[in-house]
Amino acid sequence: MSSAASINPRIIEGLYCEALVLSDEVRAAFDLSGRLDSAALSDDNAKLALSCEALRTTTRMMHALAWLLNHRAFFAGELTEFQLRRYGQLTDYPEAEPHRLALLPAETCELIRATERFHARLKRLDAGWRHGAELAPAGIAQLQQRLGLAASN
Repeated sequence: MSSAASINPRIIEGLYCEALVLSDEVRAAFDLSGRLDSAALSDDNAKLALSCEALRTTTRMMHALAWLLNHRAFFAGELTEFQLRRYGQLTDYPEAEPHRLALLPAETCELIRATERFHARLKRLDAGWRHGAELAPAGIAQLQQRLGLAASN
């Protein structure tokens, strides 16, 4: 990667471990077997809110994990930088809908917010990395290195 200071294997591994823990918490929180019949979710609107936010939250985390796995593969030499830049983009996801969050238990809402904060961190990291690449594309930087020229920004 041309911007090694912003993303490195240690950062990716730390985020990957954090994502696994958070994903496990999401899985446990949104395990819908039996929850849809609980007294706390007797309202059909609450059941719908839980289902919608469960889908949105789990999808957000799975895409975050996919992004992290792509970066792990790059650092392991299994993907080229070109492949990572072209196919390893982090997808935007809308935040939870406030009217639905109001129907859910507080601990579920906090977990949803935690996944949103985690995803936002990855988006900032990805944006910084991609912006750095725009300033000095890898191919040009490599050619300048081979020619012994100093990279000019």
